[in-house]
Amino acid sequence: MSLVLEQVSRSVDNQAWILEASLRFEPGSFNVLLGRTLAGKTSLMRLMAGLDRPDSGRVLMNDQDVTGVPVRQRNVSMVYQQFINYPTLTVFENIASPLRQARLPEQEIRRRVHETAQMLRLEPFLERLPLALSGGQQQRTAMARALVKDASLILFDEPLVNLDYKLREGLRQELRELFAARNCIAVYATTEPNEALALGGTTTILHEGRIIQSGPTAEVYHQPCNVLAAELFSEPPINLIAGQIVGNEVSLAGAVHFARNADLRRLGDGSYRFGVRPSHITLVPAHDDDLELSVLVELAEISGSETFLHVRNEHWRMILHLPGVHGYPVDTAIRVFVPTHKLFVFDSAGVLLQAPGLRQARSA
Repeated sequence: MSLVLEQVSRSVDNQAWILEASLRFEPGSFNVLLGRTLAGKTSLMRLMAGLDRPDSGRVLMNDQDVTGVPVRQRNVSMVYQQFINYPTLTVFENIASPLRQARLPEQEIRRRVHETAQMLRLEPFLERLPLALSGGQQQRTAMARALVKDASLILFDEPLVNLDYKLREGLRQELRELFAARNCIAVYATTEPNEALALGGTTTILHEGRIIQSGPTAEVYHQPCNVLAAELFSEPPINLIAGQIVGNEVSLAGAVHFARNADLRRLGDGSYRFGVRPSHITLVPAHDDDLELSVLVELAEISGSETFLHVRNEHWRMILHLPGVHGYPVDTAIRVFVPTHKLFVFDSAGVLLQAPGLRQARSA
């Protein structure tokens, strides 16, 4: 089954929630909706499911217009952030509930429940009540109930957001494996760029109800169409510095100068915005074209086995995303290294002109 949105828009209380969104999802595809809170991800999925009707535009399934068809008449499942299970029913009966509603034979219900429970490693818990399960097992139960229907369209509205890091990693991997063998369309909403990268497939970036960019996940990440897409598909957000190219020289903030390299040679003289991802800046030189900067530490934000290091000098502020724990005191003077071949270049309107090239790291 294919799913097509044609210029769909929806407003609530005269406030636009979705603005002229057009998308096409193919059978067997895994698709990510990426955007901040209130970007329109849930609103868009509700239009896909038939829970809401667009004010304008069309929704088509298999080239048939289903814009006014309610959700109960569509072969759709949805998994939410919360662990929505029936607390008085066993795991088995929770998973079986949509099949019983469809009045399938008991033998077919048992076959499908056990098959789905096996995929999600729930077989040992089928006779338990949901409240006797861990958070991850409860969410697996909710996912199993969505999967057991063999729906043509399955929607995941930030289903892992309430789970701890380790559980989320495991369930992401399970989702990729599950849908590799299915021919349905999966749509997964998240606020986290790293989750979109981990899930792969295609990614659509949403902001304030508008589609900013859509395409294969790796392509959207490496070739963001503009500054906004680069900021939204980067965690922490991409570092941006105003600069100029004049002749063979590049200057950043009028203070740091370096020779124009081959990656920037096709750009003309003028003013630009240069971007570098926090994960590309290092504490030791790694490339022949590294730009060495002297900075002061503003904050070392340690999160598990990684550190978000906030630094500044008199011209700009930057964030580094570093593996490992780096507990620098505030105002510590350090050096950081920016590989100039990893710079994004945007014009004055924020449109991408140049994406980073590839270069081998310096050998030890």
